[in-house]
Amino acid sequence: MTAYMDHKDLANEVIDAARAQEIADGVHRVLDRIAAAEAAAGRDAGSVRLLAATKTRDVGEILAAIDAGIRMIGENRPQEVAVKSSGLAKRLGERGFSLGVVDASVAQSPSADAAGASAANAAATHIPFHLIGQLQSNKIGKVLPVVDTIESVDSIELAEKIARRATMRGITVGVLLEVNESGEESKSGCAPSHAIDLAKRIGAMGGLELHGLMTIGAHVDDERTIRAGFAHLRRTRDQILASGAEGTSGCTELSMGMTHDLAYAIEEGSTIVRVGTAIFGERAFI
Repeated sequence: MTAYMDHKDLANEVIDAARAQEIADGVHRVLDRIAAAEAAAGRDAGSVRLLAATKTRDVGEILAAIDAGIRMIGENRPQEVAVKSSGLAKRLGERGFSLGVVDASVAQSPSADAAGASAANAAATHIPFHLIGQLQSNKIGKVLPVVDTIESVDSIELAEKIARRATMRGITVGVLLEVNESGEESKSGCAPSHAIDLAKRIGAMGGLELHGLMTIGAHVDDERTIRAGFAHLRRTRDQILASGAEGTSGCTELSMGMTHDLAYAIEEGSTIVRVGTAIFGERAFI
């Protein structure tokens, strides 16, 4: 278990009004920043979606963000997915939202409870739940079928293992190919020179849907360097789409940009920005 999970109850569902307002204010500020960046880049309003990065945040904090307008969440660690998912799904259901994907073994169940749950789930507004951090193969079972998109797929080996588990469950999992555009050794992701080939191979796998590409911006102060990585990811995405290869027609998403560099990412074509600190404040635990 990750150390900070010994000190904070991540399954906690209740926060005070002041903390809820603090989070709501953060959500609104970030949405305003996104709207301003879209306008500055000449992009359509609403063309960029906000993913709330919820690492170290408890269920109550996440619910406050959703109540304030968040419609996509992302976890870094499978352990946190496992701890939070049940409470989140229950409380979101009370709000008319659904979370996660439907396991075929449940969907095919003849029980009245399963049929009722399936109908309710179909009528609910879906909150996409992404895994945005690294995934070890022995943790795949912790995130399926709770998350419906895994953004951190960076190798054929990992993609194949996810595909096998998804096929066994009778579900289809969305994936983004993570690309290490900065070349920093501390960052995960495949080499940019391998991305097109890997994307084509992933697109052809059963049990997976290739939704796009993801990267983490260069950790530098130089705007040109940060933008160059984002621009290269966009060009790579466009080449994948232009290839017409099997399973690549849905490779449209560009998940790039976080609290500090989201404006650059939006100007360079991002469709999803992943923001945690600007919504929830500084993390108390790492």
